[in-house]
Amino acid sequence: MSRRSLFALAAAAAPFKAAASRDKKIPVGLELFSVRDELKTDLMGTVRGVAKMGYQDVEFFAPYYDWTPAYAKDVRKVLDETGIRCLSTHNGPKSFTPDGIQHAIELNNILGTKFVVLASAGKITTLDGWKGVAENLTKASEQLQPAGLRAGYHNHQLEFTPLEGKRPIEIIAANTPKNVMLQFDVGTCIEAKSDPVAWIDANPGRINSLHLKDWSPENGYKVLFGEGVTPWKKIFEVAEKTGGVEFYLIEQEGSAYPEMETAQRCLAAYNKIHG
Repeated sequence: MSRRSLFALAAAAAPFKAAASRDKKIPVGLELFSVRDELKTDLMGTVRGVAKMGYQDVEFFAPYYDWTPAYAKDVRKVLDETGIRCLSTHNGPKSFTPDGIQHAIELNNILGTKFVVLASAGKITTLDGWKGVAENLTKASEQLQPAGLRAGYHNHQLEFTPLEGKRPIEIIAANTPKNVMLQFDVGTCIEAKSDPVAWIDANPGRINSLHLKDWSPENGYKVLFGEGVTPWKKIFEVAEKTGGVEFYLIEQEGSAYPEMETAQRCLAAYNKIHG
């Protein structure tokens, strides 16, 4: 084959490579709070069951912090056996203290995570208080980075409710470095009557994961994914275009179905809506 033919073939293949890159699917995981009762009874079996449904990721929540390194290694074996990952963990304030962060680092490195997320700052009542939260996140980020980890912050309604004329989530975003993930809990933003699309668009590259929790005025969070009022298609579009999303996490606070069936139904709805 001549050089000219080779170049022509490469040029023809380039658009297909670009399209394949654009079409690469974002992994979808389950925040394990969604199956918390099952998890208490049989953690390893629950992880295996979630993986069998087709979830690609799980997020362990705060009680994981009480694990020993040996137990975390047993959990990692199950993750590896089933082909599922743990890309982030939800943490209480202790994981972000000078005395507690090293244990969080050890466990997260064993699990193979990328993000150590502060699940809640508690009830902060002033903007200066929120600036203090941002300062603690920044300090933690500096300690996590050498271990190959990134800090994250998870919002609730409180962060999207104006305080002294400013939303606390804006204080967090403005006063933390860009490598601190703003993990976006969509349902709580909707309930607080904020615009989720505008929020993602205003923070390019920082919305690295989203909690896909739906909400409706009639039933609150007791709806399956896709049954609420959330504009999911618009959210997916902006999250993947400008938000910097690396993985999605379905979260469920309860429904008319048992926990595992709820998780399965939500995944089926996600696959239908997102494609």
